[in-house]
Amino acid sequence: MSIVGIALLVALCIPIVALLVDSPIGRAIGARLERHPPRAQPGEATAELEKRLALLEGDVEMLQKSVDELREENEFLRRLLEEGRGRAALPGDGA
Repeated sequence: MSIVGIALLVALCIPIVALLVDSPIGRAIGARLERHPPRAQPGEATAELEKRLALLEGDVEMLQKSVDELREENEFLRRLLEEGRGRAALPGDGA
């Protein structure tokens, strides 16, 4: 084949490939590839999950500390309010 023949063959294959890709079969294959991306290596996936787990554990610890601090503040304020009810009002200035 000459160079002109090869160029003509490539030029004719372009519309054929475009028709196949735009067809329902081509769209179905594309959708399937989007739903199921190539799988990562097991070591990479495990490392990524361990990293995410460590971040989540750190977040849980921070939230637990915040809850404990709020609980202590709530108890302190509750005690202040209860003690304040039992006390008499400040005596007024006799002047």
